Amino acid sequence: MRNNRFKTLTALVISGVMTMSMAGTAMAETMDVDIEDCVNMAMANNHTVKSAIDDYDSAVWARHEARRMHGPTLNWTSAAQHIGGKFYDAHNVNSMYTNTVAVSMPIYTGGQLEGSIKAADLALDANELALEATKQGIKAKTQAAYYSALNCRNQIKVAQNSVKTLEEHLRNVNAQFGAGTVAKSDLLASQVQLSNAQLNLVSSQNNYDVAIATLNNVVGLPTGTELNLKDELGYVPYEISLDQCSEYAQLNRPDILAAEYKVKIAEAQLDVASSGNLPKVNATVSKTFAGEKPFSADERPVDNFYQQNTWYAGIGISWDIFDNNVTQAKVKQAKAAIEKAKEAAQEARDTGDLEVRTAYLNLTAAEKSISTAKVAMEKAQEDYTIAQVRYGAGVGTNLDVMDAEEKLTTAQSNYYNALYKYNSSKAALDKAMGLMVDLDVTQLQEKLAKN
Repeated sequence: MRNNRFKTLTALVISGVMTMSMAGTAMAETMDVDIEDCVNMAMANNHTVKSAIDDYDSAVWARHEARRMHGPTLNWTSAAQHIGGKFYDAHNVNSMYTNTVAVSMPIYTGGQLEGSIKAADLALDANELALEATKQGIKAKTQAAYYSALNCRNQIKVAQNSVKTLEEHLRNVNAQFGAGTVAKSDLLASQVQLSNAQLNLVSSQNNYDVAIATLNNVVGLPTGTELNLKDELGYVPYEISLDQCSEYAQLNRPDILAAEYKVKIAEAQLDVASSGNLPKVNATVSKTFAGEKPFSADERPVDNFYQQNTWYAGIGISWDIFDNNVTQAKVKQAKAAIEKAKEAAQEARDTGDLEVRTAYLNLTAAEKSISTAKVAMEKAQEDYTIAQVRYGAGVGTNLDVMDAEEKLTTAQSNYYNALYKYNSSKAALDKAMGLMVDLDVTQLQEKLAKN
């Protein structure tokens, strides 16, 4: 009885899953997109980009905080106390309320505030560059995913052509086998070849579905969204030299510029650390109310000294003549941070140069392979046609036909792979060079040169 119930429950669950799956398929949205559409969606929806925007917003408020530290502050201090003793008991006083309002403003901090503001300003610029670098990375990732989907779609065409060609060949073999002109081994071999081609078609279709899901994930769409890609993999010659690409990258890559900014930030932090050796000057205005009632100071004889209504204004100076070498330690830490930032900047330059060279060489290799693969595909098509004619005339073998078909499929696949590698290498080179997405880097370059 329990077994029957379990079977019934299992059937219902499976039925429910199938119903949900069919409903989900029916509701799947189809979108016509080109590569520019995908990049724009990624800029708007990608979580990594949004996180980088949050970092930039945080830097904006950090700069605001640093700037506000240089202005006046208003402070209110209040206290309520229960008091006692002979003096207070004699005057029938058992409570004391004190309120002090003070306005203070730093006049001179030895460069501490100025250094903090400068560091915050530079950090904001560095975060803007980091945001641009993130966008460039997501753009390249989106382009790579788009090109991968296009390549997978082309591989489906190759697999479909292979199945169609082998089906036609199998009909020919069947006819000749029925007429008794070929052996059964030819028929079996052709059937096996067709089955393998059909399996390859299934695999190619799955690869395309995965590529589309990956593209959806990158651009921020539901992974089940069906995309109709409007572009085709093509070839546009690249006419910029390696030296030009490398020079552009050294001047414009956001991560290189950000690393240079971090050197300047570390130098500003040195000013902050050094300020401990200098005096601090503050201006303060204060008024205090104290008495038996909150926010009031009753007029009483002078001997009732617990009553207060006083104010003062003045300038205060503080100077740590000796702080047990704490400032010295901070200065040495800041100097070490500067050297570390310089090493990181050099590493960024070296990494940028390597990435440009690698992407450029990959692009060049892919460019050379396109023409070679195209010639090979044309010759493979010609070889297959000849093999078919020879087999139909009885002077060729079935093995010749299947071998020629396999080489044709491989040649077609290699051609589309070459186009894919060329376009994806071009996207990688754009990122390696630091081609801007939506940032005018000129002002940041000029500001870096002035600091």
